[in-house]
Amino acid sequence: MSHTVDIARLDALTAGELYAILKLRVDVFVVEQDCPYPELDGKDADALHLRLFIEGQLAAYARLFPAADGPARIGRVVVASDFRGRRLGETLMREAMTACEKLSPEADIAISAQAHLARFYSSLGFVITSDEYLEDGIPHVDMVRAREVAAE
Repeated sequence: MSHTVDIARLDALTAGELYAILKLRVDVFVVEQDCPYPELDGKDADALHLRLFIEGQLAAYARLFPAADGPARIGRVVVASDFRGRRLGETLMREAMTACEKLSPEADIAISAQAHLARFYSSLGFVITSDEYLEDGIPHVDMVRAREVAAE
């Protein structure tokens, strides 16, 4: 299964591209997960937007923040329902980690993971660094992938 990846700042996206990203995020995080929360959180302008396409369709997405005063961050990791079951979550995360490593070569990578996905993220080298907590009513844990692990 061949895929293409694109990473862009918010101001480089067309209105249609931004709409597709926001629709995917709302469809999954708000509607599918039945979690009314402020999906439009004011952070998109500071992020890089990684889109994974299959046959020209937006199949998966992640929001990236290069390191500033701490680790690089990956968030809003999502795979469209029509593309699940194809290991795209792993493909998406590997693309996101590679991008973070290029943008912030000396930095660890941090995520706020839904707790039920901690095992998946652990398989990619992330380690739980917090107790479980509720974020918008969903159990989460903080996880970090140390730069030394990424270099191996």
